[in-house]
Amino acid sequence: MNKKNIFLLVGCSFIIFSYGIAVGHFQIFPYENLKDIKETFSFPKKEINTFQTENNISSLISIQNIDDVNKKREDIISFIWKSDGFPDRIINFEKNVLDSRYADLEELLQIDKIEIDMDYGIDSKAYLFLSKNSNEKVIIYHQGHDGDFEKGKEIIRFFLKNGFNVLAMSMPLQGMNEQPIIEIPQIGKIKLFSHEQFRFLDNENFSSMKFFLEPVAVSLNSMQKNYEFNEYIFLGISGGGWTSTIYSALDDRITKSFTVAGGLPIILRNTIEDKGDYEQTLPEFYKISNYFEFFIMSSLGDSRKYVQIFNEFDHCCYSGKKFEVYEEDIKSSIEKIGQGYFEIYLDSTHKEHKISDYSLNIILDEIDFRN
Repeated sequence: MNKKNIFLLVGCSFIIFSYGIAVGHFQIFPYENLKDIKETFSFPKKEINTFQTENNISSLISIQNIDDVNKKREDIISFIWKSDGFPDRIINFEKNVLDSRYADLEELLQIDKIEIDMDYGIDSKAYLFLSKNSNEKVIIYHQGHDGDFEKGKEIIRFFLKNGFNVLAMSMPLQGMNEQPIIEIPQIGKIKLFSHEQFRFLDNENFSSMKFFLEPVAVSLNSMQKNYEFNEYIFLGISGGGWTSTIYSALDDRITKSFTVAGGLPIILRNTIEDKGDYEQTLPEFYKISNYFEFFIMSSLGDSRKYVQIFNEFDHCCYSGKKFEVYEEDIKSSIEKIGQGYFEIYLDSTHKEHKISDYSLNIILDEIDFRN
């Protein structure tokens, strides 16, 4: 082979390699085609089905009555906010802000903005989308680890069309929220970009768990002062679903809560994809109350309900039917303790990590049913 052909071969190989890298990084053509092929021919994740014999779910549930619920809530609030207690502060909304990204929402009356500042420069920027035909109910829509709540724009559109006002929020360090540079003793200055870094901040006097839950509490306080809404409903996708679960367990101002691909109890996280971040696996936190108990607390109460939706073929995480291990135990515990509603749905209509049209219609039906 002469030098010209060698250079030509090397050049072509470099171009092909570079384009392959670009396809994966920027998800350009033919990324979607390749992804579909992979999903079609890949084997499903192996599920370990020994949990029912290795774990007696009911024995892991220490909540037996309402007094136990109240004590759990007190202990959790004390862990998160220490001596400060559950947040009671109020922040004023900035009225009628302009954001061109949402200019095409036909049923949008206006956007009001709320900014909540917390320790270490962590903040939360939320938008309250007001519907032109408001039913005076609020959907708190919480985005997961995948970035800004703009990714839930079609979800916001759906609920605005159905008369709901939507408070849209992102997880800490995500979306419009800041990623501050802080100095940690004996470590130095670091930029906070991952929830795992919160471990460096925790001590006996401070818990980073507040970063996930305090923005919801302060937003609720502020909405109650500034508006005349009559119901607050929580919907979260992925990490936002986790937030919906934990927060609704602590605050019965949330009447109905929904999670889509919102996480599993720790004993069912048997794949790398399902492992979870700092907030989903913090030992000190879940030794106070495990996931089964959070499910129960989110469900209990007069006219309260808690609904989980899992994407059966989710390419990201929490796929399959692992929930079958605990579903009946949770329902049985709620029935013994008092009023409450718990249900799980399986979405088999797609292979994505998202809230599908199928799930949206389930949520709308569940909001209307027993309203």
